[in-house]
Amino acid sequence: RQSSFEANKKFGLGLELGDVSGLTGKYFLSPSSALDFGVGAFGYRTWRNRYAGAGGGLHLYLDYLYHPLSLASTEPFELPLHFGIGGRLWSYDYDFDGRNDRDFALGLRAPLGIAFDFNNVPIDIFVQFAFTFDVVHRYYDDFYFGAEFSVGLRYFFN
Repeated sequence: RQSSFEANKKFGLGLELGDVSGLTGKYFLSPSSALDFGVGAFGYRTWRNRYAGAGGGLHLYLDYLYHPLSLASTEPFELPLHFGIGGRLWSYDYDFDGRNDRDFALGLRAPLGIAFDFNNVPIDIFVQFAFTFDVVHRYYDDFYFGAEFSVGLRYFFN
């Protein structure tokens, strides 16, 4: 049954795997809002990379998340829906027309996801899509639109 969501945890750290892979954290500012952050590796491929090869590099992000409701509320776990807005920075290497280079981009993220927020153990497991819009410094495209998918697990310390 659907209900409003109120977090019973404060701060957690864990691992995230997917388009972005690395360390992830979440800090609840209130029972229904949180800061979500991560640092890790990001691999990418654009339509122009079909001929050039993929690249990857360091990825940092920080999002403000809002949890408007829980899609399921049971004794063992909650299933909160979240969405938000944030920013990211990524620095990457790429191979374009035989030229190896390094570049960086700044962008916006709009994450949407759900979490299995366990009530009796200090763990959550999440699945998330983040829609992205990047302003790229020097790469062939000046703008980059995309979507990232990731799954993760966090351990909460309180």
